Amino acid sequence: MSAQPYPPNPIKKGSNSPIFFSLNVRNTFALIVVPLGACLTIPWVPANRKTWLFGIFYAYLRSFAIVTGYHRLWAHKTYTASTALKLIFALLGAGAGQDHIKKWARDHRAHHRYVDTDQDPYNVKQGFFYAHMGWILFENNETSNTGYVDISDLKSDRIVQWQQKNFVLLFIIMGYLVPAIICGLAYGDFTGGLIYAGCIATALQQQLTFCVNSVAHWIGDQPYTDAKSARQIPWATAILLNGEGYHNYHHEFPTDYRTGIQWYDIDPGKWLISLYSFIGLASNLKSIPQNEINKSVLQRKLQLLEKEGEKVNWGIPLDELPVWKWEDYEQEARTGRNLIVIRGAVHDVSAFVNEHPGGPAMIAGAIGKDATKLFEGEIYRHSNAASNLLDQMRIALIKES
Repeated sequence: MSAQPYPPNPIKKGSNSPIFFSLNVRNTFALIVVPLGACLTIPWVPANRKTWLFGIFYAYLRSFAIVTGYHRLWAHKTYTASTALKLIFALLGAGAGQDHIKKWARDHRAHHRYVDTDQDPYNVKQGFFYAHMGWILFENNETSNTGYVDISDLKSDRIVQWQQKNFVLLFIIMGYLVPAIICGLAYGDFTGGLIYAGCIATALQQQLTFCVNSVAHWIGDQPYTDAKSARQIPWATAILLNGEGYHNYHHEFPTDYRTGIQWYDIDPGKWLISLYSFIGLASNLKSIPQNEINKSVLQRKLQLLEKEGEKVNWGIPLDELPVWKWEDYEQEARTGRNLIVIRGAVHDVSAFVNEHPGGPAMIAGAIGKDATKLFEGEIYRHSNAASNLLDQMRIALIKES
């Protein structure tokens, strides 16, 4: 195994709060200062409806580059993309302002491998804000605790290397200048294009993406596994995050190019990847066999049922019951106790004799005897509810001679 690309975290264990990290000036400027500065200009820059619509459209384009490019292509290798498609992803992804591909994919692979631990770069257990964006604002590679992952494939990818080398310039051009130029040339709104479609739309798109690391690890259902914090919140993030809200499934099956696996699931990411494949820009789409998915679903249902079962009184567990010999049972029955044996267990039915639907006589004849055959159908085949009620009356087990 090659050496870890970043040195281990020298910060003492238990001191993982963002306040122990030095502020990352570059990230803070891009994520906080620029958007706030843009908002301060709003009173002097008219909001053009066309600019806002273009800003939303362009934000979605960049989001698709993150979801289908950075995430499902480079981080998880769920399909193979053509050089042309990878170049588009690299350009639009740079415009999203979420760091270069190699850094983004490395962090995300570490997130999956070390999720919910100190080596998870955006560990939600350090708090909602930390997982959302605190880890970016206070990130310092010299004191990074991010766990080791193999990124040899990313280092050998020429487009990934090219984008990393030119990332800052590409971010400025694709994130701010392109929307300004398009809005300016189309209908003369250069300033509005820069402020609304560039600075503000970029910031909003970033915040929505960050919700995958925070909201999708904080609230929602866990139909596949509860071993990790990832959750399903499709009702909130399917459209806004292009399908990334099916996060519990994604963490259980990260190599699937889909996250919403049902045909009706709103997962624009899978639809786009399918389109890339249809037009010849992508191939080797990976998906998990339905049988393997069914296993996880069933195991989770059984786990939930087991937890529900723990809330129910099933009677004294068999392994906690005292053991009697048959002679002990007969002796106890002769003392006047209303005891019967069914399925090798002694039951004290004293409190139920007068409540029996068939009348007290039906039980009286079985006192001191083995009533298993009577209970299971010789006279009347009792219901499952009757068996459950009987289990709460057991007091001992009969030891066979």
